[in-house]
This record gives sequence, C-alpha cells and structure tokens, in this order.
Amino acid sequence: MNDQQTTDDTHDTLGSPVPETGPERDPEEWATGDEPMTDAQRSYLDTLARRAGEEIDANLTKAQASEHIDRLQGKVDGAG
Repeated sequence: MNDQQTTDDTHDTLGSPVPETGPERDPEEWATGDEPMTDAQRSYLDTLARRAGEEIDANLTKAQASEHIDRLQGKVDGAG
C-alpha cells in the first residue's frame, strides 16, 4: 500500500460475526418498550387474540404487546 491509499477499518456494523446462542433480549429492556404499542402490533395482536379466543387489554406498551404476541403465536400455532 502506498502513502495515498488508506483503509478505514472503523465502520459501524449490525449483527454479529458469530451466531448468538443466548436468549433474545427481554422486551422490558427495550429503549422504547414503555411506548404505546404500534398500529401493526395492535392489528396482529387482535388477529391472534381472536384466533386464540382471548380478550386482551387494548392499552399495552410495545413490550407488553410483544410478549402477548409471542405467547399467542405459540398457542395458535400449537392448536393447528
């Protein structure tokens, strides 16, 4: 390499060079976990709750909605 060529080895990346083996990050630890659930979460949660025959509070946080979605996905997927 001559004096005019340089390399930049300091760049931002996402992910990891090796697969993660630990549990997923707890939704309660999310930076935005205490914000109201998104419209997409609300719609999907409504669909899952209907399929599971459950009623769920409509005023959830993003973290709470995510936890209910995970739980209901397991319930609905296991029922089919």
